[in-house]
Amino acid sequence: MRITMDVSLDPTLGCGQAHRWVRTADGWQGVIGREVVTLVQTEDGFDCSGSSDRRRIADYFRADDDLAAMVAEVSSRDPRLACLAAACPGLRLLRQDRWECLATYVLATNANVKRIAAMVEAVCERFGDDLGGRRSFPEPGRILDGCDELGLCRLGYREGRLLKLAEKVECGEVDLERIAGEDRVGCVEALMEIEGVGPKVADCVALFAFDHLDAFPVDVRIAKVMESMYGVSGSYRKVSEYGRETFGRYAGYAQELLYHCGRSVTCPDGS
Repeated sequence: MRITMDVSLDPTLGCGQAHRWVRTADGWQGVIGREVVTLVQTEDGFDCSGSSDRRRIADYFRADDDLAAMVAEVSSRDPRLACLAAACPGLRLLRQDRWECLATYVLATNANVKRIAAMVEAVCERFGDDLGGRRSFPEPGRILDGCDELGLCRLGYREGRLLKLAEKVECGEVDLERIAGEDRVGCVEALMEIEGVGPKVADCVALFAFDHLDAFPVDVRIAKVMESMYGVSGSYRKVSEYGRETFGRYAGYAQELLYHCGRSVTCPDGS
């Protein structure tokens, strides 16, 4: 199945937004829902095998985003973003499953990308359904049913947090559909009521799973970029607010560009 859109798979799938994508000899393999898909870059998009659901794949890659217009808007707020975008064309945000994204980022606290991916795959291998070579991301009930085996996933202190999250989602105390109806501030506040969800995790989940493109997550890497490029440092709130105010309604796209290549690109004027 050929998907035509403005996208570059390498930065989009390799920048740490989602953690179940694996680079292969000629493309990328990942799991979207209950399908194992393989994607190969083409000049005008990518070829997709393993799924025939064009709408689902397009939705995952946010085909409804006018990437050129969004990049142009954030670039108009800071010419340096135009340089970053030119150096990394086709970098897109992903629209991830809400439960999977939230659970993944609860596991992601104080861990590097390699460790996060290992933990996520361990949970999937233990509790997910066999899809043929890969396993699905388990629903909350599956984790609760096998909670005695959760320790085998070697999650450390995150084990208890994942279990509590699964319990609250399963019983409806954490209502992802209700949270989806909130604006960014309400979404972030609701997410931060969950144990293990601080400001950065809440902003990541708001951006990657709840369509709040004005969210501006700040991790250690972004904090360094913001200090070196913009001279802003200090509390999480200060740096994140600066990012939202500077880049506006598509601050999330600016954040991904800064994350991917912010410190490695020099504009012609030396900035």
